[in-house]
Order: sequence, then C-alpha cells, then structure tokens
Amino acid sequence: MCGIVGVTSNSPVNQQIYDALLLLQHRGQDAAGIVTAVGTKFFMHKARGMVRDVFRTRNMRALPGTMGLGQVRYPTAGNAYSEEEAQPFYVNAPFGVVLVHNGNLTNAHALKQELFDIDRRHINTESDTEVLINILAHELELAARDLPLSPVEVFKAVAEVHRRVKGSYAVVALIAGYGLLAFRDPYGIRPLCLGSQDGAKGIEWMVASESVALEGSGFKMLRDVAPGEAVFIDMNGQMHAQQCATSPSLNPCVFEFVYLARPDSVIDGVSVYHARLNMGETLAQRVISTMPPSDIDVVIPIPESSRPSAMQLAQKLGKPYREGFVKNRYVGRTFIMPGQSVRKKSVRQKLNAIGMEFKGRNVLLVDDSIVRGTTSKEIVQMAREAGANKVYMASAAPPVRYPNVYGIDMPTSEELIAHNRSMEEIRAYIGCDALIYQDVDAMKRAVGALNPKLAGFEASCFDGRYITGDVSAADFEAMQTQRSNQPQDEESAADRGRLALQNASE
Repeated sequence: MCGIVGVTSNSPVNQQIYDALLLLQHRGQDAAGIVTAVGTKFFMHKARGMVRDVFRTRNMRALPGTMGLGQVRYPTAGNAYSEEEAQPFYVNAPFGVVLVHNGNLTNAHALKQELFDIDRRHINTESDTEVLINILAHELELAARDLPLSPVEVFKAVAEVHRRVKGSYAVVALIAGYGLLAFRDPYGIRPLCLGSQDGAKGIEWMVASESVALEGSGFKMLRDVAPGEAVFIDMNGQMHAQQCATSPSLNPCVFEFVYLARPDSVIDGVSVYHARLNMGETLAQRVISTMPPSDIDVVIPIPESSRPSAMQLAQKLGKPYREGFVKNRYVGRTFIMPGQSVRKKSVRQKLNAIGMEFKGRNVLLVDDSIVRGTTSKEIVQMAREAGANKVYMASAAPPVRYPNVYGIDMPTSEELIAHNRSMEEIRAYIGCDALIYQDVDAMKRAVGALNPKLAGFEASCFDGRYITGDVSAADFEAMQTQRSNQPQDEESAADRGRLALQNASE
C-alpha cells in the first residue's frame, strides 16, 4: 500500500503535491518523493521519512513546474530500508518517463527476465516499480515507433502493459514533453480517483489514491478511474480517457474499507465511513450470537480505524461507548511499520489506557482487524493492567488466514496469527476472555451493499482466493525467502550494506 498523486495545473504544482501527500500520509510513512516537470526536464527529490521531514523549503524551491507527481511509500516488495527504492522511478528512454505505483506485481520475477532477455532493458533494484516503468517505457517505444506520440499510441502501450503485467497496480506517470498518464489494473484492486478544478487559465486536473486528497486540495471529485482504464492529460490540459483492458471487472481490495483508507474517503462509490458502520452492525450480530450482551459493561475502540464499527456495535448492543485509549499521534501506524521488532516496540508508545474506563468492568475491545496478533496481545494486557475485570476482543474483519500478494504487508503465512490456528488457540495467544470475529460473507455484504456495481472484492487474505489467478505455492515460498533475507531494522540494514561492500571488494 502506498499513496500516489499526479497534478496538472496552470501554476506551480509543488505545494499542491506536497499538501496531497500529507493527506495520504496514512498510506505510507517509510519514504516520500515528488517529481515536477518544466517542458521536457524533470526535477526530483525523494528520501526516506515522512513528508514533513523529506521536504524542506530548499527542496520545494528546487521543484518548479506546472505538472508533477508524488508518492508516499509503504514497502511491500524490495528493500524497505533502501533509499534507492523510494519512488518516483525514472528512465530516460524513450522520451523520459517518471512513474509512481501503488500495488504489487505478482509476475515481477518473470518480467525481469523478459526485460533482460527480450526487451534489452536492465533492472538494478528489487523493486517491482522499476519493472513496471521499464515495461511501460518499452511498450511506449514500440507503440510510437515512426509515429508522433498521441493519446492513441499511449493507450496502445497501456493495453500491452495490461497484457504483460499481473497483480495490482494504480499508476501515475509523466512522459517528458507529452503529459501525465494514469491507469489502473483490470481488476481495480488498488484505488485511483480523478478530480478537477477551474484554474485561471483553464481546467486543472488531479489523480490520487483517495478522494480525500482531491477534496483537501480544493479539487472536485469527478469519478474513480475504472479498472483497466487509462487517463492521459496532454500538455494543453486536455483530458483523454480510454478502456485499455479486454475484460475489466471492479474488484477493489476490501482491506481498504477495513483499515487502509481514511474514513472520510469515498472509494469506488463506497463511503469508507459508511462501510465501517455497516461492519459494526454485522459484528454486533456475531457478538450477540456468541455471548450474552449482559456480560459486557462497556465497548471501547482501539484507535483509530475501528471507531465507526465500535460506535455502531455499541448502539446495537445498547451498551455505552467509551474512549479507553489515548493515541500518541506522533507515532506511525504500527501495522505498516517494516520489521516485527519495531512494530512490537511501538504499541505502548502509541497507546495509553485511561484507567477509570477499565477498572472493575467487563470491557469489549473492538479493533478493525487482527493480523499478526502482537498488537492485540499487548493491548489486552494493557486493559488488564488498567483494572479490567474481563477483557473481550472483537474484530470488525474476519480472521486474516492467508498471505496477501497485492500490496499489503502480510505476505507470509507464518506471520499471521489466524493461519492454521483454531479460534481457541488465537484467543489463548492474545490472552482475552472471549474472541469474536466478523464473518467473511457478512463483511462483503456490508461493504458491497453500498455500491451494487461492484463485481466483488479482492479479499484473498480472508478467503484465500487470488483474483488474478496466477499465484501459486511456489510464489509464497519465494516471498518467504525474500522476506527472511530482508534486514529487520536500520542497524541490520546498514550492517548488510557494509557486508555487501566488503564482498564486492574481495
């Protein structure tokens, strides 16, 4: 999961992109990058860290131009600690292309070999974004051979990208001297939306991962980019759009509605906030069927994504809703921190219990999901230390039993608390007195009811069905190997880097 944005304007775009990235910061806190364009020249700055730390006044002044793109990174492929793999990525031929990508390619390894053996292009990192930009560049070169690069050729190139690339991808790219290109995979797994505003000299355009980035930047949300669709905005500010996939279908990632997206966003016609209210309502039915509501004194959310579900659940149970934890807003989202040791260390730095809401009470804690279980275990212990009589745990999402390969940091079974464990084993590990999960079909109905046009959901981490149809056991084994070879913190990353230099000199 990453946050991406692209802007075309009649005035400098550096501040607009910066502001949009701040609104998308929840989607990635590992690195940030911005590229702007003046004519055929690109200006880039990217580094590890949060948006406010990466971009200083001097960096912003060095980003001129009325067209640009940006990204906040949350690494799911490649090296989480490599500044080299921060986006945007750049290739100088043909034309000059810069690109940002949200998602994960499932056939990146095979594509790397194709690029080297057939396309004669070199990949220098482990990032699948570098693979994607080279595929796009190669197809642009073929489509525009002996022809001027018009929207027709651009859309032809995107159609070939769809044919070759598998997995999830929402993409924004700049083609030097030609315009801004945005497209989405044929299943619409990762979100991408389009907005506009009236500028002094004509219409200005923005594409972004979530509607909140558009609205917070003063743009009007027009629509979502359709699965398989490409949108091209030329240097004159004219917008061109075309469906480039043969059989697209809308199957967004359901985890966007569970946790990833901001509640004030609307994705594929579905209010994230409304979806979470609905999930709270269906979760209440599960609680009632599992235990007597009279055993519960108070409902307490685990900030922040679970609040809408917890409020609706409390209302349905007729129980008081209370804020029992205070969140330190200056600690990042623990779920998206690279490295299990970093994640575990952050839980108590991130949350502190309000003792009076727990003391002597039977509390029902509501979380948006339980992925690895380490955070839940710590929180249950905090509730007991605060004086709770009994601690029950409810998850607004079903058990996460399967690896995710489409851009969420849960790619190996061994990391998932619910994989090959019974409910009683999970409950015992977490240490709660009762554990209630959402039902998979109920979750899909709760979200799907808000937009009948949805063909379905990418919900592989819950139901084990991989919508692209190209994921095998061997792929999971390869991911496990790659993940175990990754350094788990900055110190080990530095050690590994030093070791590589020593080996290179021997």
